[in-house]
Amino acid sequence: MHYWLVKSEPETFSWADLVRDGHVVWDGVRNYQARNNLQQMLPGDMVLFYHSVTEKAIVGIAKVTKAAYPDPTDDSGKWVVVDLAPYRDFKDPVTLEQIKQDERLAQIALLRQSRLSVMPLKAEEFDVLLALGN
Repeated sequence: MHYWLVKSEPETFSWADLVRDGHVVWDGVRNYQARNNLQQMLPGDMVLFYHSVTEKAIVGIAKVTKAAYPDPTDDSGKWVVVDLAPYRDFKDPVTLEQIKQDERLAQIALLRQSRLSVMPLKAEEFDVLLALGN
């Protein structure tokens, strides 16, 4: 199993939207590194859902339900999507400030590549974030 973090502006698509919809196509990614990360996702992989811009906090856990396939919104054939489903809410959102202050998370991609919308997590980072979010 692999671990990931995806970012979305809550005004555009929020954790509540994912929970309401129950299953989504994670589309619209137009960054090569993020696309490469999507291509590595497999069904069953766990995905932390991060509200960017206004909240700056991890708010829930999703699961990959379908591996990468061509993005239906893309005519060029360059981009891919995965399918995600909600798994569990975080009892306590884990804020960016908490992440910055925790030395165990000093090398997390969220801090090193803050603009990347889909990023891998190490198992240890995932476990720390789970503990922080109860």
